[in-house]
Amino acid sequence: MCVDVQDTAKRLRAIGDELSDRFYERADVVRTLVVALLAGRHSLVLGPPGTAKSELARELTGRIEGAAYWEILLSKFTAPTRMFGPIDVAALARGEYRQVYEGRATTAHVAFIDEIFKCSTAALNETLGYLNERIYHPENGGEPIRCPLIGAITASNELPGEQDAAAIYDRLLVRVEVGYLEDPSNFAALVRSAVTRPAAPTRTTVDLAALQHAVTEGVPAVDVPDTIVDAVCTLRAALRRRELIASDRRWRQAVGLLQASAYLDARPAVTETDLSVLTHVLWDTPAQRPTVEREVLHLVNPDAKEALDLADVIEELEAQLDAMAGQSREALSEWVIKKAHNKLATAGKRLETLRREAATAGRSTAAIDRVTGRQRAVRARVLTEALGVDASTVQAQL
Repeated sequence: MCVDVQDTAKRLRAIGDELSDRFYERADVVRTLVVALLAGRHSLVLGPPGTAKSELARELTGRIEGAAYWEILLSKFTAPTRMFGPIDVAALARGEYRQVYEGRATTAHVAFIDEIFKCSTAALNETLGYLNERIYHPENGGEPIRCPLIGAITASNELPGEQDAAAIYDRLLVRVEVGYLEDPSNFAALVRSAVTRPAAPTRTTVDLAALQHAVTEGVPAVDVPDTIVDAVCTLRAALRRRELIASDRRWRQAVGLLQASAYLDARPAVTETDLSVLTHVLWDTPAQRPTVEREVLHLVNPDAKEALDLADVIEELEAQLDAMAGQSREALSEWVIKKAHNKLATAGKRLETLRREAATAGRSTAAIDRVTGRQRAVRARVLTEALGVDASTVQAQL
């Protein structure tokens, strides 16, 4: 089979761009999920209800032409047979015990498992085997069935609270957080989309065979230079000093994500830019993520430290805005004039400079772009909540 590696990577990048345009404030989430699929690993999208977790997962997995797709919403009462194959009633009437696997997890190339941590005790072992080894043990005790699963996207509103669910959590290599929209102008666009008929969006797809080739041949062929190995060792030591310990298995599997990130950008070797994906791998609780991000981005490029320092300033201003809720418009305006406006404007200009310098040097701008997004979101909040500017006109003023 002849597969055009450049075309596969180009198509996947186009899919990522299209989804980022459709799902506001989700560009980093989309790229991370694509990288996880390319690496043949499972991911968790963690966030409150109503943050488009399911819609995003369906839209991404639906772009793989020819793939068998399986989806389920788990509960504490979900039986293993509902996941992997119900009993064939007609065969049972003839005295035969068989399961029907078509359309179930057993035959799926890609899967979306919602409320993953509500997996029933009865289905736990089979689910772990499915995620770990891509195998299913039939109810009648027959030979294990090899499942063609490339990767699963899972979702949850909360972290696991029981030890059984924690075992599944450990098998989800990539963990990304989503929240409600922060930028008022994006929220206004979301509301507007509910009452207008949008033009038919461009819908790029990738063939199943091309994706499978990328996972099994293309990504593993990406070179991992010694400098990257040294950087990973440095990162591990830095996180251990902060008492953030990841298992050896997680570190080893993370190498495939680095290769997948490079493949997605059509590069033959991993560079320091690809290390940014580790931000979504090396934490156990959301409270640990900022620490992991800071340590990772210090390795990625020198611009990241200043960008994160600016992020701290922006977060402090947003906390002050929250604390002033209920105060008079005069008090809010005075705060904007004396403090918020200048700090936000200065941060925005410096972030523009940092991005320009990073792009010129060929370094990743992902971290700077994320902080810039926060700066614009907080500035939009200041304009709408403190100064009374209409949300629908905010974008033009940013």
